[in-house]
This record gives sequence, C-alpha cells and structure tokens, in this order.
Amino acid sequence: MHQLDQLKQHTTVVADTGNFKQLAQFAPRDATTNPSLILKAVQQPEYAPLLAATVAAHRGQPLDAIVDRVLVAFGLEILKVVPGRVSTEVDARLSFDAAATVARARRLIDLYAAAGIGRERVLIKIAATWEGIQAARVLETEGIRCNLTLLFAFCQAVACGDAKVQLISPFVGRIYDWYKKQAGAAWDEAARAGANDPGVQSVERIYTHYKRFGIATEVMGASFRNVGQITALAGCDLLTISPELLAQLQATDAPLARRLDAAKARDADLPAVHYTPADEAAFRFALNEDAMATEKLAEGIRAFAVDSAKLDALIKEQ
Repeated sequence: MHQLDQLKQHTTVVADTGNFKQLAQFAPRDATTNPSLILKAVQQPEYAPLLAATVAAHRGQPLDAIVDRVLVAFGLEILKVVPGRVSTEVDARLSFDAAATVARARRLIDLYAAAGIGRERVLIKIAATWEGIQAARVLETEGIRCNLTLLFAFCQAVACGDAKVQLISPFVGRIYDWYKKQAGAAWDEAARAGANDPGVQSVERIYTHYKRFGIATEVMGASFRNVGQITALAGCDLLTISPELLAQLQATDAPLARRLDAAKARDADLPAVHYTPADEAAFRFALNEDAMATEKLAEGIRAFAVDSAKLDALIKEQ
C-alpha cells in the first residue's frame, strides 16, 4: 500500500489545487483553492475556455461579481470530481472588513445554491484576521461553513474555536520557511525535520488544544514543503496537499504510522485559553507578540491580494 493510501487510513486527504483535471488520480475527499491557485489555473490553455465562457456569460456585471462567478465556476468543476467539499476564498483585500467579508461570502454561497450545490459542500475561505474571524462567527450562525486560512498563531486558532468555525488551515510550510530564514546558516535541516519541524509543532499544539477542550473545529494542516511534514501529521483531521506532494506519496510504499491521536490529546494537561468577541485587545496583543505569525499573516494577505488583482486584470482583458 503506498503512503497516500496509508495516510487516508488516519486522515482525510484534501487536494490543494485549482487544476481540477489533476484531481481524479489522487481520489481526495475535498479540495481547496486560493487566489494564487485559481490564477495559475486560468493561465493554462486547458482552462482558458472556462474563464472565457464565464466572463462572456456575465459581461456588463461589476468586476467583483464576475470574479466570484469565475471562482464558483472552478468550484463547480472541482465538485464534479471530489465527493466532499470545495473551499472558495473571499477576496483577500477584504481581510480587514468583517461586513464586506460576510456580504461576499453570502454571494458565493448564493451562486453555488443557484447551481444546485448545497451549503454542506462548500467552505468559504477567509483570512484569520480578527475581522475575518468575527465575520466567520456570523456566517456560521447562518449555516455558512467557513475555512479560516492564513493561520500561523495559536491565538488565531483559539479565537476560531471560540467562534465555532467549521475548519482552520494552519500553514505548516510557511511557518517552517520563517524559522529557517531566521536561523540562516545555523539551521539544521535534519534536526528540525518531522516532529521537530516548527510548522508541524504548531499544528500539533492546535490539534491537542482542540481535542482536549472538546472544540469541534476541524484542523486541516496546509502549505507543505515536503512529504516529511505530511507524514509527521498523520492522524490530523485533514491535510490539504499539492498535486506534486500527493504524487510523491503515491510513489512510495514506506510504512506510515499515525502520529496525532485524539484520545491521547484529550488527556493532555493544558491551560484553557479563550478569545471571545470581548477579547479583541488581548487577541491583537497575542498576535503582535508572535513575530512569525504577524509577518506571515501580513505577507500572505499581500500575496493573495496581488494575485486577486492579476485575476481582475485577466478578466478585464476578456
């Protein structure tokens, strides 16, 4: 049995791509997208007709409305391949506007509903800023399930749990990138691999906290740089993995054992931590104290915003 099938015995495998024609070979349950992945997909010749047809069908509408239709068009194609859910992201440029995030999420859900897709098959991706978490709090009460992304700090995870969001996506690889860059020549790749990887440790801490305190929010490790990070998190609720790394997992039959265990986590000796809507100042201070998370969150929002603007430009050209 190759490692991908072994992993599926412990963890729900999710494909991290906008390239829906690649999905079937890996048989993931769910799929995630983001502005960068959609931008990459629409620039490939095989996806150009979908972009052109969607834009042509809605020419004359506001640009942001057409963008949402393009995102949903890709989501609908993905849902023809995966049996579970697709994650579709709210424009990163709204990351600090809770009301606008709520409005955009409702529109995305309405577009899916008009195409016959129920809410249970869609996750609305939102950056895990304070405003994004509060928007998700509102959306979850309406039955709109959310995936809080660009998550780097423990305080972000705790606040998401308090807001009862459906799922969070801690970014393993980008955490690893930051610590490796900070260490420079002193970085020891072998010593910081597997369970000692700082990105892996971040996800394990969140997973343990959630299981210990009965928090139902799903933990989905994301943004992997190598297979070792994935195998070190076997047993996590979900892992979203690029096609390149899915192929590597398929190519080896080395043994893969469960590492995260909910039963053991429930017995962990941990202090309770909360960030309710009344704790905005405490949340912001905790995030500010985490230099890695502060820098990577800001960097991630900027990068997604740049790619959203590029997608806007492509659509204008149509």
